Amino acid sequence: MIAKAHAQFSHGQMCKNTIDVATKSTIALDFNHSYVTKGYNPTPEDVTSAVDVNANIGGDDIRIVNVKSNTTILKTVCAFLANGKRNSSINEKLTKLSQNSKRRLREEKMNELSGKINPKTLEQLRKKTKFTKDELDALCRIYRKLVSNCQFANKTLTVSSSGAAIVKPQQQEGIERIVFRELLHSTFDIVTEEILMERMFCSWDKSHEGLPLRLDGWLVGLSVFLRGTRNEKAAFCFRVYDLNGDGFITKDEIFTLLRNSLIKQPQDEDPDEGVKDLVEIVLKKFDIDKDGKVSLNDFMMTVDKEPLLTEAFGQCLPAESAIISFFSTLQV
Repeated sequence: MIAKAHAQFSHGQMCKNTIDVATKSTIALDFNHSYVTKGYNPTPEDVTSAVDVNANIGGDDIRIVNVKSNTTILKTVCAFLANGKRNSSINEKLTKLSQNSKRRLREEKMNELSGKINPKTLEQLRKKTKFTKDELDALCRIYRKLVSNCQFANKTLTVSSSGAAIVKPQQQEGIERIVFRELLHSTFDIVTEEILMERMFCSWDKSHEGLPLRLDGWLVGLSVFLRGTRNEKAAFCFRVYDLNGDGFITKDEIFTLLRNSLIKQPQDEDPDEGVKDLVEIVLKKFDIDKDGKVSLNDFMMTVDKEPLLTEAFGQCLPAESAIISFFSTLQV
């Protein structure tokens, strides 16, 4: 049987050829390095850019392939595929690292909730604080109890004007203001004005000012509070007295602090006048550079000469007896 097939090839020019096939054997015709084959699949070394044209001759399929001699495109394709494999491998590694990181965070969260800390975290906290490992274990248990008290307080129901029960919104986990104040008052005998207690809470953890105290911030702040150096404690007191957190203790802030800490006498006609006079005296004492306000440097230089002035504007450090009593109660 004789069949005819027409094909067009592009290899610098267009040509049209008629192929007669009388047998089923493989036929190849050379047209400017183009090949007509029956059942022929060129090897990768021969083919770099190919356009397949299928035809049917005598009931059998033939493939017409345009082959170039160079291998540039094939190498490019191979390089692209290899690069894709490398990218896939990198993505798999990144995914695995992300999963491992999330798993570690979950484990640390569970340990924190249970009052336990892993050895690596324990060693990091030991370096950041002045506590021993046994003391840190005991303090972590105390932290867990304090957080539980905060969670219980958050679940307290309040009643709206319509009589419906409303649950307080869930806050970020940690030691909150109410529990913090109660702890300082009952455990460390800190009896001070509300404004100072609020500032102590905000100054406890410098990196998360005003937020509930997390484990790391709680322990680092407690280390300064109980075992800090004189300079560390003085710097803490300065942050407490800096009511607006601008880095200076101004005359108005000194007035507010002293007015709240002084006991008013019934016979005083205008107690604020006496406070203003006292503010002027204190400011002259602390204002080393005479700019009308107390900087951290002014404060540190003054208390270095006269340590008793560290708490000049109100109590914000525990007595030595309270510190000794606290550590004696730790189960270490």
